[in-house]
Amino acid sequence: MVGDRSCGEQSLAGIPQRLVCQDGEMASLGELLATLHPELVDGRFVFTAVASLAEVLAAGVEPVVTVREHEGLTAIMRVEEAARLGLDSSFEAAMISLDVSSELDAVGLTAAVSTALAEIGIAANVVAGLHHDHLFVPADRSAAALAALRALSTDAG
Repeated sequence: MVGDRSCGEQSLAGIPQRLVCQDGEMASLGELLATLHPELVDGRFVFTAVASLAEVLAAGVEPVVTVREHEGLTAIMRVEEAARLGLDSSFEAAMISLDVSSELDAVGLTAAVSTALAEIGIAANVVAGLHHDHLFVPADRSAAALAALRALSTDAG
């Protein structure tokens, strides 16, 4: 585990927020939100169950995300790739990447983003990568989601 990067606390909307050290600098939740830089990734994505990741990879498909659950392996991949493999899929989604540089232990970022989308009735399935967070939102609501995230960032700045 990486050492504690907590640099103290400040309050945002009356809620104590831990400051997170990034590259030797402190970053508050407000600073993270001001630098979200949400970007819509080209294509449409689906969530599907796969029996074997090795078989999917052997077929030339590299899922964007995989999650091992008790019930099996879930893969998120492009719609056309799932169709080519004959996989049943659900939830056609757009992928929005947040180009903010945040730490995995930053507090409040996911909650703030999810809340902004929930307030306008948009579901958000959030996946944290080592470098960025990615949201899967209903494909037909991607423009509204992107606008809401940009407004969240602007309001925080």
